[in-house]
Amino acid sequence: MPELPEVETVRRGLAPVLEGRRLVRVTAARADLRLPLPVDLAQRLSGRRITAVGRRGKYLLVHSEGGAVLVVHLGMTGRMKVFTGAAPPPEPHDHVVFETEGGATIRYCDPRRFGLMVLAEEEGLADHPLLARLGPEPLGGEFHGALLGARLAGRSGPIKTVLMDQGVVAGLGNIYVCESLFRAGLSPRRKASTVRARRAERLAEAVKAVLIEAIAAGGSSLRDHRRPSGELGYFQHGFAAYGREGEPCPRCAGDGLDGAAGGGGRIRRIVQAGRSTFYCATHQR
Repeated sequence: MPELPEVETVRRGLAPVLEGRRLVRVTAARADLRLPLPVDLAQRLSGRRITAVGRRGKYLLVHSEGGAVLVVHLGMTGRMKVFTGAAPPPEPHDHVVFETEGGATIRYCDPRRFGLMVLAEEEGLADHPLLARLGPEPLGGEFHGALLGARLAGRSGPIKTVLMDQGVVAGLGNIYVCESLFRAGLSPRRKASTVRARRAERLAEAVKAVLIEAIAAGGSSLRDHRRPSGELGYFQHGFAAYGREGEPCPRCAGDGLDGAAGGGGRIRRIVQAGRSTFYCATHQR
């Protein structure tokens, strides 16, 4: 499922063709995705100028004049496809189409229909049920070790699963939690409440660095993620831990440690809360 870097990549691909542009036509080829589409979707957005394309956690926020905000979650297979010239014929899973006065066509494609689109109001947007319980943005200026440590205080679960709770930090998922814990040198098994002070600062810095690098790489394309231009992301080529079970740990190799001795210094895979966790037991403590 797309995580913060993938959604931010999509946001950045949509902003140049949507912001400041009027939607001349909005059409839906079906009535529902994961949830029913708003029955007044076309009526509320057609003829409206898009004022901003934002993001909150893993949600895209398309703001329009008049106060309507289209909240989009891409689910597992959702994609936004942008065509700035003549658009090719629609494909079978192109469910919602937005056409702008600038001649751009944006199609929402979702083979498994796990995504969603709902309309919210600008006023009180932060209190919308989909957004109200989200934790802080990890790339926001207020996100630092002290804040992270405070949000982890009293949490008895392992740090890996706690970080994937969107109410703790918004936008993180399995890939980037694994990579952040690896970079911070923290075991995914560690009790979350023990990550405080210097450990929390180290983790907050690692989260920011990993996300910034992933966004610069266009996100990670493992299965379905594509940028709106159709290009793949390539951060997956730089994974240090995720998906590398049995391989030598790049950190241990750099430190000159024996990656074959007793299994130490190699990437291990365990299952936590039904998800695969990849880590090195030698340097992640």
